[in-house]
Amino acid sequence: MGRYLIPLFLFLVLVIFLAIGLNRDPREVPSPLINKAAPAFNLPQLKEPAKSFSAVDMRGKVWLLNVWASWCVTCRDEHPLLLEYAKQGVVPIYGLNYKDERADALAWLNELGDPYVLSAADLDGRVGIDYGVYGAPETYLIDQSGTIRFKQIGPVTTDVWTKKIVPLAQELNRQGGK
Repeated sequence: MGRYLIPLFLFLVLVIFLAIGLNRDPREVPSPLINKAAPAFNLPQLKEPAKSFSAVDMRGKVWLLNVWASWCVTCRDEHPLLLEYAKQGVVPIYGLNYKDERADALAWLNELGDPYVLSAADLDGRVGIDYGVYGAPETYLIDQSGTIRFKQIGPVTTDVWTKKIVPLAQELNRQGGK
């Protein structure tokens, strides 16, 4: 009798883990960077490559970093929403153009519109690797002290915008990043 209890127990444990896993949202992959300092970077701006942009430039502000690329189909789906969110003025949106050709990225923004205050060109994807990017699009909400407070894997939907990003950005602005 005892020799059947161990396999039965192991089977039940496996079923419990499987049930828990099936009930999780795959877009909510926990990031080890949440509540940690955003990785430092200094990249050329997409539109003005002679100028640079760094995370340090944003100290004292709550801001979004949206990872995008002209080759990204999902980025194209997300883009009209980003244009709308940028008009709302809740939080400035900065772009990280990820592993893209400059000419393709500029043509894409000219065609679809530009929701970004500016975009930095991460041509080789090294900054994306530092941020733990799984693939475009991904979005990070960063507070005044340069700490990542939220990460969205995949497109920023209306639901994510209204229920997560806007309330958190407003709270961070009220707190002053503390």
